[in-house]
Amino acid sequence: MNGKLLSASLLAIVLATPAVAQTMLSSYADENGYIDVQKLTCAQLAGTFQEDADMLTTWYSGWYNGLARKHMLNVKRGKEAEHEVIQYCKANPNKRVIEAIAVVFKDMRVERGIEMKP
Repeated sequence: MNGKLLSASLLAIVLATPAVAQTMLSSYADENGYIDVQKLTCAQLAGTFQEDADMLTTWYSGWYNGLARKHMLNVKRGKEAEHEVIQYCKANPNKRVIEAIAVVFKDMRVERGIEMKP
């Protein structure tokens, strides 16, 4: 009895969950295979496969750390930032990903009391 109830419950959840079409990240690339990461929108990031979103946010993190000449990785903080960027993007699909990152990083700095040099 419990097995049938569990199976029916799982089936009901699956049927009630809306299907969302995922887009391969490579579909945003130009004819040479490059993605202009400064133009990529939150809708594009949120609409791609999770593995692609993870890879892309990791790339952005490395890009920002490279600009800041930082060579360290805080895995926990990086995953937290990635989650926050993706959540922000889901709520703000018309923003560019770099704008989402700026908002999330600013909020994280304020939360931690980190002041930026002018």
